[in-house]
Amino acid sequence: MERAQTLRGDEPSMATTKVDPKLNEPNVAKKAKTYHGLSSQQLIDAYRIMFTSRRVDDREILLKRQQKVFFQISGAGHEALGVAAAFALKPGYDWFYPYYRDRALCLALGATSYEMLLGAVGAADDPSSGGRQMPSHWAYKRLNVVTQSSATGTQILQAVGCSEAGRFFTKHQKAAQKSDGDYRQFKDVQFQGDEVVYVSLGDGTTSEGEFWEALNSASNRRLPVIFCIQDNGYAISVPVEVQTSGGNISRLVSGFPNFHFEEFDGTDPAVAYAALRRAAEHCRGGHGPAFVHAHVIRPYSHSLSDDERLYRPESERTADAARDPVPRLQMFLLREGILDEKGINKIEKEVEEQMQIDTDRALAAAVPQPETIYNYIYSPDLDPTSAAFDTQPAFALTEPAADGKRPPAQNKTMADLINTTLRDEMRHDERIVIFGEDVADCSREEYIKGKLVKGKGGVFKLTYGLQLEFGSDRVFNSPLSEATIIGTATGMATRGLKPVVEIQFFDYIWPAMMQLRDELPTIRWRSNNAFSAPLVIRVAIGGYLTGGAIYHSQCGESIFTHTPGLRVVFPSNALDAAGLLRTAIRCDDPVLFLEHKRLYRETYGRSPYPGPDFMVPFGKAKIVQPGNDLTVITYGAVVPRALQAAQKLEREHQVKVELIDLRCLNPFDWDAIATSVKKTNRALIAYEDSLSWGYGAEIAARIADQLFHHLDAPVKRVAATDTFVAYQPILEDAILPQASDLYRAMKELAEF
Repeated sequence: MERAQTLRGDEPSMATTKVDPKLNEPNVAKKAKTYHGLSSQQLIDAYRIMFTSRRVDDREILLKRQQKVFFQISGAGHEALGVAAAFALKPGYDWFYPYYRDRALCLALGATSYEMLLGAVGAADDPSSGGRQMPSHWAYKRLNVVTQSSATGTQILQAVGCSEAGRFFTKHQKAAQKSDGDYRQFKDVQFQGDEVVYVSLGDGTTSEGEFWEALNSASNRRLPVIFCIQDNGYAISVPVEVQTSGGNISRLVSGFPNFHFEEFDGTDPAVAYAALRRAAEHCRGGHGPAFVHAHVIRPYSHSLSDDERLYRPESERTADAARDPVPRLQMFLLREGILDEKGINKIEKEVEEQMQIDTDRALAAAVPQPETIYNYIYSPDLDPTSAAFDTQPAFALTEPAADGKRPPAQNKTMADLINTTLRDEMRHDERIVIFGEDVADCSREEYIKGKLVKGKGGVFKLTYGLQLEFGSDRVFNSPLSEATIIGTATGMATRGLKPVVEIQFFDYIWPAMMQLRDELPTIRWRSNNAFSAPLVIRVAIGGYLTGGAIYHSQCGESIFTHTPGLRVVFPSNALDAAGLLRTAIRCDDPVLFLEHKRLYRETYGRSPYPGPDFMVPFGKAKIVQPGNDLTVITYGAVVPRALQAAQKLEREHQVKVELIDLRCLNPFDWDAIATSVKKTNRALIAYEDSLSWGYGAEIAARIADQLFHHLDAPVKRVAATDTFVAYQPILEDAILPQASDLYRAMKELAEF
């Protein structure tokens, strides 16, 4: 652990480097004067960028007051730090997860004021989002500036995952090669071997749990991540001493191992540059992450939606103004004789002239058209509902018996086929990494290598043996942190890896909700297809297990089918699980793959292994049983219960039910539903989640809306009660839909 504190006073220090006395001797060239490593020309360049950044802020504020832009948030007071970070790092080489105050950083990396003004007016050619996000939500693919959201701190875990991906590709360089026919065809990979990932955040964000999770993972894995805290003393109106115990985040994080620490005056570009250069050297050297804590100011309100005069007195604002990095650097350049007044005026005049040109062009730029709103919700390149993902099983034949007859291939459980599919896909695609809680065989490899233990491979043993075959780089345990699992996987997938991660129980998925709702599914759409993060999230879900109770038996899939950009799959049998999982892994979108715990080892739905190329397309339902009298639409563990009820109804009342297994919930097969309902004129939707506001409500509403004239009876639903799942088996049976409940509902509907 290293620490360097370089807090400065009000005036920029920018101390000169010491010159060897021998250089004053005749015939010896003098060493150029530098300021903490910055040359005079670099300081001039820094002033131009910082002044440009401030003037873009001011121009956006003017345009907002003229109602020509619709939101404004400034980077004022943070300019020196942003320029210093850009000078210490490499655009298009290192990776950047900035936040909304990082205008100067992006300008110094190579973005232009015109591009930023395009974002302010919401132009179609805005490179950050095509008019889909607020201004100052940076995304510049050519510079490796990764798309950001408005959610506070959600980028930090992604930066950690991005760093892990760079390390992985450095060690497994063949994995970066492209391959036709799956997501790899459309996912370029670049890595340098010593790249650094820079992630910045305000002091208020250090209160978020994901901040601490990210520090823990980066420290533990010695990842080359620079965490840059831009501390302007306020999170909107909340001062730092209310946010942070003791008022100083550096003191709180000082115990993390493997870190290089810096705390300094972030309004001094030379001091900031020196600190960030040391941090970058620590990271590039493979020593671990760095934590840089820069004290900056916020001379403008949080945004134009905020008025800081309501909570900051004039005396405090005046004191901050004395540390404003733009006029301070200007005065320093004049005092040092680096520029004279004429030189300063020349730079500022050039910036102002360019600003007017850029503003006029941006205001005249075309805006995005309404018909484009559906572009890039999902991959435009690879459609997982297409025939390319519709392949036939190739069941392996067993060896002939003594009598010469070849017995059928052995039926396997859903758990078996998921494990085998994961194994085959890992052999097929070296980019696949599997992680989550308890998914490895044994984190202490010496135990497993010494055959001291057998190995775990997940609480349901679905990943058993994978670490042994593919190694700990590709199969490993994560911290007990769902947000870490999804956040780091998102960063990895952004870089080109294919994480297949596991959330141990659906009931514990909620700590990852910010990543699952605000981040992962939105990345492609919000960046206008500049970035994407195709990955697979496997989740054990559902009840019908004795003793599962409220925290191991819940459903809630409708929350995720309500999320654009996320594919949601829910197989009911072993064969479909294998085919749908392979499609999920090979497709170019993020997929939530729901695995019902009760079905893992059920007798129902077992199958021989269908071979390493079997796929089932998304959005294609299966007709489990054809019929003419009644349509039943369901999925998951309700399928075998509905089949049992339908068979009883046919035996006892000669009612033939057409049973549809949706298999995929988003997208779902509306055509199969409509075709069946038009034939039977009756529809029942059955699902395990609570009745009210559940997944079946949408299907029922759509049937009523679009198929009303084909109905001979009301649309009916059977689902769980509007309670939680209880521990006592008698209560669980009363809460979850049983075959008897389905039978009664089918009978009533058939008799209507």
